Amino acid sequence: MINPEWFKSSYSSNGGACVEVAANIPGAVPVRDSKDPEGPALTFTPAGFAAFVAGVKGGEFGAV
Repeated sequence: MINPEWFKSSYSSNGGACVEVAANIPGAVPVRDSKDPEGPALTFTPAGFAAFVAGVKGGEFGAV
């Protein structure tokens, strides 16, 4: 089993509303709440996560 290597976006500030992503898991992209590192993680396929990121960048989910 590979242990996730978690990181926050370089756009993240220390405001506490951050997610962390692990990019070292082949075939999966785990995402978790940085405020609850022992809590659950959601796992996406790389294609699903890329589509989500593209949607965020394209304003598909409204203003942030």
